[in-house]
Amino acid sequence: MRGASLRLSLYSESEVGLFLMKNLLLIRHAKSAWDFPGMDDHDRPLNDRGESLSPRIGQALLQRGVSPDIILASTAARAHATARLIASELSFPQDRILTSRDLYLAPPAVILKAVQAIDESAETALIFGHNPGMHDASNQLSNGEIINKFPTLSVARFELDINYWGEITPGCGLLLEHLYPKMLNS
Repeated sequence: MRGASLRLSLYSESEVGLFLMKNLLLIRHAKSAWDFPGMDDHDRPLNDRGESLSPRIGQALLQRGVSPDIILASTAARAHATARLIASELSFPQDRILTSRDLYLAPPAVILKAVQAIDESAETALIFGHNPGMHDASNQLSNGEIINKFPTLSVARFELDINYWGEITPGCGLLLEHLYPKMLNS
């Protein structure tokens, strides 16, 4: 038949959306150095502990089957370095890490706005930022469970009850796990 299109799916386009689920990991940067008086806060690097624990968190995420389609990090040196170290453990190409100055010390509304702008082809996204915004955003997303503390290198791993990133709203996330370095020692 001329002009007819072959449909290779068992489901209509509207039905396909019913099976999509988005995964979001909100990650606070690792421990940073305070050894440089006069250094701008934005430029502070990770300290030795931050550099050694970041790959361990990356390995823990790998063991949990986390495979990011997109990584977005604050432009702050400590957040970007944390993203690079974890991305390396997840075999995510360093040159594909996106950065945004807007995520530097961002409040939850700005973090959620960045998530809403993620390309819809991405199923799993990792966002690297700072407290108190990451902690507050995690609690806003959760559909019930509250995270009391969000220490450095905390990971809030969510399954979102949305089909499209633009649909993210407070309470749409099922908190699958709150992972942080002290958990790795037990």
